[in-house]
Amino acid sequence: MPDSTVSLHDLDHLRRFVMETLSGRENLLAEQFPLHESKLLRGGRECGRQYFLYGPRSVRLNAIWDAERDTIYFYDAAGERFGKVQVALKSRPSSV
Repeated sequence: MPDSTVSLHDLDHLRRFVMETLSGRENLLAEQFPLHESKLLRGGRECGRQYFLYGPRSVRLNAIWDAERDTIYFYDAAGERFGKVQVALKSRPSSV
């Protein structure tokens, strides 16, 4: 995936975009594998989110959304970064 920019409405759309991108990397059906999400904190303040997708055969993909830089970094099952996307969120949560 080349570096690009995507405009998303809110965190739900961000989550869906991450799910579709990670699933597409390994040709997984998005609805069959749950996406796990955790908040990233710096100094007690949320600064992003980390997403994990666990597929079959111990496949683990992940993405990190850096809220301060409005960037999502995507990593494949080998831990190699395969994409970086700039994000424009229209509706930003107050905690980020």
